[in-house]
Amino acid sequence: MIDFLLARIGSAIVTIFGASVLAFAVLRAVPTNPARLIAGPFANDEVIAQVTANLGLDKSLPVQYLDYVTSFFIGDWGFSYSAGQPVLSQITERLPASAELALYAFLFAFFGAVLVTVLVSFLNSRWLDRFLRLLSFISVGVPPFWLALLFLMVFFERLGWFPGPVGRGPAPTGLYTGLFTIDYPLAGDFAGFGTALHHLALPSIALALGPFGYLVRLLRANLLDIINEPFVTVLHAKGVAPISTHFRHILPNAFLPTLTAGGLILAQLLGGSVLVERIFVWPGIGTLVIDGILRQDYAVVQAFIMLSAIIYIGVNLLVDILYGYVDPRVRRS
Repeated sequence: MIDFLLARIGSAIVTIFGASVLAFAVLRAVPTNPARLIAGPFANDEVIAQVTANLGLDKSLPVQYLDYVTSFFIGDWGFSYSAGQPVLSQITERLPASAELALYAFLFAFFGAVLVTVLVSFLNSRWLDRFLRLLSFISVGVPPFWLALLFLMVFFERLGWFPGPVGRGPAPTGLYTGLFTIDYPLAGDFAGFGTALHHLALPSIALALGPFGYLVRLLRANLLDIINEPFVTVLHAKGVAPISTHFRHILPNAFLPTLTAGGLILAQLLGGSVLVERIFVWPGIGTLVIDGILRQDYAVVQAFIMLSAIIYIGVNLLVDILYGYVDPRVRRS
């Protein structure tokens, strides 16, 4: 097991290194001079040279990269000149909003897919199975931003059932975690908890439908493969009850690949859902990075790339380790 853990950790470190090189190289390849943007359009060459030196852009590329990586891992993620504050402070303020949205989208997608697929497979209904396949096909093919716009048009503008694109709604009186659906109950304000869920509903469902469809297709395929395995036939021949066979033997085996896919989906959602956050004016990382791109604030964009990579790789590493504990065949391989 030690060798398995070391191999996964080593792979994660190499991947993070590759992501840092990519983030550094892409932004250095942009033709716009960051020093000129910061100094302003009327700055003379002397001022631009001074800003260039302050940013360290007059150094060689290897030295710039080393400074960039070292600063990132000690908590210096650069300074946002458009916002006038450190990038790390901006991300720290907005990360709870993105995390809460991603968490609810993941819960809806993962547990919704498991519940629906297991129910349909147990009932063994051809019509329900066809409907489930059609639903998964549609949900995978529709972009989340299109669903977000559709939801706003139908459920906010036409029906008035849900709030419009106003973000998370009013903040609780005491912020303990930054997650409104946790902070409101901690403050004893359950009406505020309902309001927070009301604001979360449309953006989280818009984000969840794509992963929901993917997980339905994956779990359905796994269930069909396991059902046709010889050990299932043996269990039926021994007179084991169908419900016991289904829930004690078929589901655990079919669920393992879904665990890995679920972890990757969670990592993707935590990395920021840029367009959906923008549409709902959600004060998360996605909105921050779009503003950074529009304002050509390279420090924000660079930090976002690195943070997304670390989140994705970190969650993937945890899922690999968990998968290794659950399935001994993975450790042996």
